[in-house]
Amino acid sequence: LVVGLTPKCLGQHAPRITAFANAGSMRTIRPAFPAVTCSAQAAMLTGQQPSVHGIVGNGWYDRESAEIRFWKQSNHLVRAPKVWEAARQRDRSVTCAKLFWWYNMHSSADIAVTPRPMYPADGRKIPDVYTTPPGLRNELQDALGRFPLFKFWGPMAGIESSQWIAESAKRTDATLSLVYLPHLDYSHQKFSADSPEAIAALREIDAVVGDLIDHYQRRDARVSLVSEYGIEPCAHDAPIHINRALRKAGFVSTREELGRDMLDPGASRVFAVADHQIAHVYVREHANVAAVASLCESIPGVDTVLGTSQKHELGIEHDRAGDLILVAEPGRWFTYYHWLDDAIAPDFARTVDIHRKPGYDPCELFIDPAINTPKLAVASRLLRKKLGMRTLMDVIPLDASLVRGTHGRSTPQTGREPVWISSHSTGTEPIAASDVHDLILEQLFSQSPA
Repeated sequence: LVVGLTPKCLGQHAPRITAFANAGSMRTIRPAFPAVTCSAQAAMLTGQQPSVHGIVGNGWYDRESAEIRFWKQSNHLVRAPKVWEAARQRDRSVTCAKLFWWYNMHSSADIAVTPRPMYPADGRKIPDVYTTPPGLRNELQDALGRFPLFKFWGPMAGIESSQWIAESAKRTDATLSLVYLPHLDYSHQKFSADSPEAIAALREIDAVVGDLIDHYQRRDARVSLVSEYGIEPCAHDAPIHINRALRKAGFVSTREELGRDMLDPGASRVFAVADHQIAHVYVREHANVAAVASLCESIPGVDTVLGTSQKHELGIEHDRAGDLILVAEPGRWFTYYHWLDDAIAPDFARTVDIHRKPGYDPCELFIDPAINTPKLAVASRLLRKKLGMRTLMDVIPLDASLVRGTHGRSTPQTGREPVWISSHSTGTEPIAASDVHDLILEQLFSQSPA
């Protein structure tokens, strides 16, 4: 899974991937809705829509606990059988290695490797992985070094994490190997998919992918490349501060904590869970849904407001989904920001904290440009942590206009569609993301030559 891979990526800057596509077959994919990591992967691995598998985004509001939860890890959250389970129904000997695809803890896969930092009580975040079987954790990190978590996400994200994942894949063995390579996600969101930085990143991931293709083909394996979504350039006025708009309308409730302005979703009449170009809007009183829909339609940047019938048509009518779902205009995206004054923003807003933030925050890819000496700022905070001091890594900007690429809409621009590329001919016509499930089974069980 090469995140962000599209037809526009093929050519001189990706010679290995291009040669692989030319020797085999390529099909564009109609993205899952929403076209975000967790929903797209769930569609590909179950062959179902969110109304069945339940993954309505990278996070959602849990109505029972009154908490917004993002980037959870338990595979039990995916409420549909997975492709390797379907394969075992045909052949009980089939095994699966699931390497960094999401919802990768406590699954029925034979081998699993996923990021799982340690969080000691002193406030540190220590890179680590969770594995099945448990002993694989030490085997991989003894051979490859500790998983480079801070290269996997955040301002320092880079090729090192994809290289580590690829090397870990070489050290596992299964009938079906699912390997996640995130590198293009960083440059495409941070600089845009057409930037010089993105071209450099494409060359880097091309080398990693080419090496993996060689590894698997030496073992006579059938190899396929797939992507979840394409990333489109941001407009100049890209950020949509949906919760600020709902707050100004009197719907959002907050709570003051140590001088910080904290969202209180359980007390809010209406609030939004922002997830790239999609926002789930939760409305406490059903009688207000029509009025809230009308308000959302009037907010600049909102392209579509999905109610019950539209959610049903798109296969996302589920108890986890918002009462309304907003889709941003092309090139625009939703922030999670609810505060009206940056001086009292939550303390985690200026940190990399994917679990505490009540929405997705691509600004975590940047260091605040207002910091004059960013390397010194980061180094000094790290030193204080190593000395046992509780220190806030408050180096992330609150300027959402810095983000240059986004995704989530299910109607990408031509050339920016996700793709399925295979060494085993599977046709050329476009497919849906959920069709990847059956294509994997075809690769596993077809008797025709690779």
